[in-house]
Amino acid sequence: MIFPDYHLHSSFSSDSSADMMDNIKNAKENGLSSICITDHYDIDFPVREDEPEMDFQLDHEAYYKYMSELRDKLAPDFDLRIGVELGLMHESKDKCQSFVDEHPDYDFFISSIHVVDMLDPYYPEYFSDKTEKEGYLRYFETILENVKEYDGYNVYGHLDYILRCGPNKAKYFDIRDYYDVFYEILKTIIERGKGIELNTAGLYKGLGFIHPHKDILKIYKELGGEIITVGSDSHDAKHVGYGFDIARDMLLDMGFKYYCTFKRQEATFNKII
Repeated sequence: MIFPDYHLHSSFSSDSSADMMDNIKNAKENGLSSICITDHYDIDFPVREDEPEMDFQLDHEAYYKYMSELRDKLAPDFDLRIGVELGLMHESKDKCQSFVDEHPDYDFFISSIHVVDMLDPYYPEYFSDKTEKEGYLRYFETILENVKEYDGYNVYGHLDYILRCGPNKAKYFDIRDYYDVFYEILKTIIERGKGIELNTAGLYKGLGFIHPHKDILKIYKELGGEIITVGSDSHDAKHVGYGFDIARDMLLDMGFKYYCTFKRQEATFNKII
C-alpha cells in the first residue's frame, strides 16, 4: 500500500505554482487514492524587500472554499483532505493558536519552523554571524522553545529542515552534537500527544536522505513515538508521493508498524504493508 501524501503545496502557497488538479492527477498516476494539501501560512513572516511576493500568507477563506468543493466533487473515488502548514514563530504563536481554534473543520495541521530570530535559514545571511554548527543548534533550540510553548498542531514538520540550508548541508551533521536538544524536543512532542512527519523532500533537495535524519527518528522510536505521517513536501506536481517506497522500507526496518492519517484532526493508525 502506498501512503497518502500528507505534505503537499499548491499555487495557494507563495513558493509554489503547482496546479491543484495536477497534484491530484499525479497522485492517482502514482497509485495514491488520498492526499492532504497543506499550503503554507506563516503569520507575520519577515518579508524581504527584494521578494515581496514571498509573504507566505494564505487566503484561507478562498482556500477552504475551493478545497472543500473539490473534495466533495472527487468523493468517493478520491479522498482529499484539507490541511495547513503553519510556520511557527515565538512572536506569532498566539495567532497560530487562534487560527487553529477558529478552524476545527480542517483535517490536519503541520507546525514547521521556517524562521529563526526573524531570519529564514534559506538565505545565506542566517549563517553570516554563526558557524554552521551554531546555526543548526539555534534552529533546533527554537523548535524546543516552540514545542514547549505551543501545541496547536498534529505533527511537527521536517525537524531538521535546516540541513537543507547549511553551507555543507549534512556533511558534518553528527547527532551527538544535538542529542540532548532532540531528546527534549521529541519527549515533549510525545508527551503532548503529537507526532512527527517523515518528509521525503531530502531525497530530492540534495541531502540524499529523508527528514528527519535516521538518527533523529531512532530517538523518536526509542522514546515510544508512534504518530507519523508521510509527506513529499512537493511544491510541484512531479514530486507527489516521491520516494514513498524508500520511506516504507525505512519505517519497517526501524520497527514502526503504523502510519497516521487525520480527519478533522483526529488520528487514524493504518498498518504499514
